[in-house]
Amino acid sequence: MNERSVRRLARLSDALAGGGSLHLHDAAELCGVSEMTIRRDLAAGDGKLRLMGGHLVRSDDPRYAPHYDLAVQQDRHAEAKRRLCALASRHIEPGDTLFIDCGTTLMPLAAALPADASLTVVTYALNVANAVSALPGVCLILLGGVYHGSSRSFASDTMGDAIRRLGINKAFLSAAGVHRERGLSCFHFHEVAPKQAAIATAAHRLLVVDESKLGVIRPARFAAFEEVDELITDGERAMAAGSV
Repeated sequence: MNERSVRRLARLSDALAGGGSLHLHDAAELCGVSEMTIRRDLAAGDGKLRLMGGHLVRSDDPRYAPHYDLAVQQDRHAEAKRRLCALASRHIEPGDTLFIDCGTTLMPLAAALPADASLTVVTYALNVANAVSALPGVCLILLGGVYHGSSRSFASDTMGDAIRRLGINKAFLSAAGVHRERGLSCFHFHEVAPKQAAIATAAHRLLVVDESKLGVIRPARFAAFEEVDELITDGERAMAAGSV
């Protein structure tokens, strides 16, 4: 790698020192070269910077980790997740049919549903189903298929159609990445179809995320930011500042 490439990568690394991402076009403009030149620099570099969804990110930034481990995520931001789910639960009314997404963020919501509530819960997440199955007053619809242990969720080619046939009052959605321009994203592509079907079907769509997800881009995009009706987060100031 020549000296000019080294200088360009150092400049880009400095630009990303505070975290976040940099669009490839902006990176090329910052360095006064073409996007292809930046791609070549990255390919020849030491791997400290990489492209994800057309954006440059630091490889050591935990927000852009290449994999998802539900066991690791379980305890991350646990108190924030409980607090956010308490806020989300205020939207639930007797007789509702709820879609509850997979992951760990919405587990406090599922676990705290009233045992005698007249509710129906639709989910493709085994951990959510296990929590809801212990509640005698809640009707559980578990969408099955091939089991993915990494997210404790199921996937099938017909899951999206199954969700669209249901009458869902409220969809409680989770995301691993929330970006105002790049939209909502997650780690696993098998989650895209059920998330999109819930968004298309539900009368009211609520996205529940802690502030660590704001401004982040993950590999599997499933919706535009504007496709949810309400954002429940502890990072309102980050949203207002335009960093999402």
